[in-house]
Amino acid sequence: MRYLIDNFSEIVEITKTHLYLALLPLLFGLVIAIPAGAVIRRIPWLRRVTVTVASLAYTVPSLALFVIIPPLVGISAIDPWNVIIALTIYSTALLVIAVPVALDSVPAAVVDAADAVGFGPLRRTLTVDMPLAVPVFVSNLRVVVVTNIAMVSVGALIGVGGLGKLFTQGYQRDYPDEIVAGIIVTLALALVFDRLVYLLGRWATPWTRADGRTQRKADA
Repeated sequence: MRYLIDNFSEIVEITKTHLYLALLPLLFGLVIAIPAGAVIRRIPWLRRVTVTVASLAYTVPSLALFVIIPPLVGISAIDPWNVIIALTIYSTALLVIAVPVALDSVPAAVVDAADAVGFGPLRRTLTVDMPLAVPVFVSNLRVVVVTNIAMVSVGALIGVGGLGKLFTQGYQRDYPDEIVAGIIVTLALALVFDRLVYLLGRWATPWTRADGRTQRKADA
């Protein structure tokens, strides 16, 4: 804790960089995965192929991606976009699997009712399926958020900023306090953003809160 107090301003700046590198890929992943997941859900063979490709992409070691990406897109190995692109691949791989699973959780009776009143596929997906799929999707989104916050630290091995810098510097200087400080801040960020996503999901699904209150009254 002494290291955190003595170097608070520096750690705040490093934390800002860490969050930028963790959350921007998450945003890109959401933009790609939500429409893609909604489309592949309706095409069984495409869904199987996508799940296989996404699973394979997620198993590629991050350091291997940091080596492969720069020559492919024409950037330096120490460019922050190297980490952003790699984490976007991982985020998209997880989310594109999560979206169809979340949509599958919508009760069949609700889907049939929407079809019966004349909802087209696009309207039903946007106004019925996706809102009701939020609770399941949020549980997967929380995993992706925490994973990104943890994986950014690996970027320090190629010289890209973030809290991983505290790990590499602490190791090189044989200074455990710096390493412990990095662990504490990373864990704190993961816990805070996990909770924020959970609360966002609760806010977006007010009917789940109402159901919970009704159930408690019934139990009483």
